[in-house]
Amino acid sequence: MSERTTSSSWAMGIVKALEMDGLDCRDLFNQLGLDYAALDDPDARFPQDSMTRLWQRAVELSGNPAIGLNMGKVVRPASFHVVGYALMSSRTLAEGFQRLVRFQRIIAESADLSFRLLPEGHALILTVHGDHLPPTRQSAEASLACALGLCNWLTGRTLQPCKVLFQGDRPLDLGPYTRTFHAPLAFNAPYDALIFEQADMEAPLPTANEAMALLHDRFAGEYLARFSGSRVTHNARQVLCRLLPQGEPKRDTVAQALHLSQRTLQRRLQEEGTSFQTLLDDTRRELAEQYLAQPSMTLLEIAYLLGFADPSNFFRAFRRWFDSTPGEYRVRFLEAPKMISDARTPEYTAQTR
Repeated sequence: MSERTTSSSWAMGIVKALEMDGLDCRDLFNQLGLDYAALDDPDARFPQDSMTRLWQRAVELSGNPAIGLNMGKVVRPASFHVVGYALMSSRTLAEGFQRLVRFQRIIAESADLSFRLLPEGHALILTVHGDHLPPTRQSAEASLACALGLCNWLTGRTLQPCKVLFQGDRPLDLGPYTRTFHAPLAFNAPYDALIFEQADMEAPLPTANEAMALLHDRFAGEYLARFSGSRVTHNARQVLCRLLPQGEPKRDTVAQALHLSQRTLQRRLQEEGTSFQTLLDDTRRELAEQYLAQPSMTLLEIAYLLGFADPSNFFRAFRRWFDSTPGEYRVRFLEAPKMISDARTPEYTAQTR
C-alpha cells in the first residue's frame, strides 16, 4: 500500500510554525533524515510519518503542546499549494471550502475534509489519519488554525467561528486556544471542526476572480491526476461516485473507465489494501453519511443516489454499516451538535470568556 505524503508547501508551513518557537528546523530535518532543500521544490512531497515525527520532536524540544496553533499565524494561500490560489479566487468562503475539500489530497493525504451544513452553522470537518504512526493532535490543531487564519487573510477581517471542536483532551492551558480561535471550544468531540455563521460563508471575497478560479481548478485537477496516477483506489472511487446514481456500478464498467482490465484493476486495488467490493461498500457508506446530513434529501432519493434499485437493500446495508436505520441515524446526527453544545462539563468544554 502506498505511503501517505504531505506537500512541500504544507511542510514549509509547519517549518515556519516551529521556527516561531525558536526551533532549528534544518537540524531537525537532518535528524529525521529529511531533505531540507526539498522544501523549495513545489512538487516535492514528504512521508506523512516523517511529519508526525517532526511534530513529536518539536513538542519535546519546545515544551509547547500547543505549538501547532502557530500555523494560523504564518498561513498564506501558498501554504495550500495551487489549492490555496483556487480558494482565493472563489466567490465566497463556502465555494472556496468546496474546492478545498475537492483538492485537499494535493496538500496532504493524511486528512479527510468535508464541508457540511449543520443546524448550528456551516462546518468544515477534519479527520486526520496517520500512516504507520498515529497522528498527533498538533497536526489537527495546525490544520484548524491554518484554515481559520486563511479565512481571516482572504476576508481581510477576523472571523469568529460559532464553535471549534477538537477530538483531543482538554489542555491544561487554554490560553493559546482562546487567543487563536476567539470562539467557544469543545474538547473530546466526535471530530475536529470549525463551525461558522452562514453570513460569513456567503459574504463575497475581495479576491474573487471567476476566470482565475477556473484556471486554478484546471491546474489543481491536472496536478491531482498526475499525483494520483498510481493510486487506483482514489481514481476508482471518483468513478464510483459518478456512476452510482445510474445504478450499482459493475467492476468491468469501472475498469473500462480507468482504461484497465478487470484483472489489473483488482490486482492494483489489492496492492493498495482493498478490493472492488470493499471500495464500493466504503464509498456508499461515506456518501450515505454526507447525504443524510442534508435534511432536504429523502431516504428514497438517497437510496437511488447510492445505486440501490430496491430501497430495502439500502436499509439492510445501512443497518450493517451503522447498526441503525437511516432515519434513526439522521435524528442522532442532527441532534449531535446540540448535545455537544449542551455538554458543559469541565472535561468536555471550555467556553471563552
